[in-house]
Amino acid sequence: MHIYLPIAELSVNVFVVLGLGAGVGMLSGIFGVGGGFLMTPLLIFLGVTPPVAVGTEANQIVAASVSGVLAHWRRGNVDFKMGAVLLIGGIVGSTFGVWLFSVLRELGQIDLVIRLSYVIFLGAVGAMMMVESLRALRRSRTQAGRGKLHQHNFLHGLPFKMRFRKSKLYISALLPLMVGVVVGVLAAIMGVGGGFIMVPAMIYLLGMPTTVVVGTSLFQIIFVTANATFLQATFNQTVDVVLAFLLLVGGVIGAQLGTTLGARLKGEQLRSLLALIVLAVCGKMAFDLLATPLDVYSITLAGGH
Repeated sequence: MHIYLPIAELSVNVFVVLGLGAGVGMLSGIFGVGGGFLMTPLLIFLGVTPPVAVGTEANQIVAASVSGVLAHWRRGNVDFKMGAVLLIGGIVGSTFGVWLFSVLRELGQIDLVIRLSYVIFLGAVGAMMMVESLRALRRSRTQAGRGKLHQHNFLHGLPFKMRFRKSKLYISALLPLMVGVVVGVLAAIMGVGGGFIMVPAMIYLLGMPTTVVVGTSLFQIIFVTANATFLQATFNQTVDVVLAFLLLVGGVIGAQLGTTLGARLKGEQLRSLLALIVLAVCGKMAFDLLATPLDVYSITLAGGH
């Protein structure tokens, strides 16, 4: 059963899109990531242009994250105070990111920037997460106790310290604020919730317990991606409502299943699985950038039409 996407300007199989939404929704519930780092490349592989894939995917992330955060909230695994600080930075970053998206689109460089961003960020984050998760797994086998997840450095000496009781932290509010800004920019440029950056940063930079990280990450992602979606639709007209609805339905269902599954896995196992997925997507994007296209030449008019 096929349906026509008016903004993306192509026909797709309804059940394929629903399946993609459900699969990415499960990742949201398991890992505390919006899933955009996986869905945006999948939509591009499906034939959707990168700008439309980025603008539309942000909308689906909102629904999957709401579904996931409700499940974690019922378990008491959301630090709302930390989430609020991250959110302030995220709103600032996503607003700036949408403006930058518009500029790059006018210059005709947005497709290349989106693909390069995925290769660079996913490669770096995936490699670091894999190394650290393997170390954590090795430590868990040799030690009964839990070592420190993060090392104190000059960043922890920054002013404006706040106490986050749920996360058992007393750190500078500038740290989560800066993390929020970076994630907000990525949400706008890459069509991601930013969880693949935020989750490692919350664990290793801020030092938050893994049990609280997932729910708090999803809470922040909801509002940042909602802001990015609204601005993308208003200024860039790159949100396909039909595609977004299909992804939304699949995402909500998948997030509930993922939350249940994630509760049965250890923190070290979750980080290892996420690192593998991130590296796999990075490898596919890098291959597509380097491989010779089937059509060596193409003709497009100004504005991508």
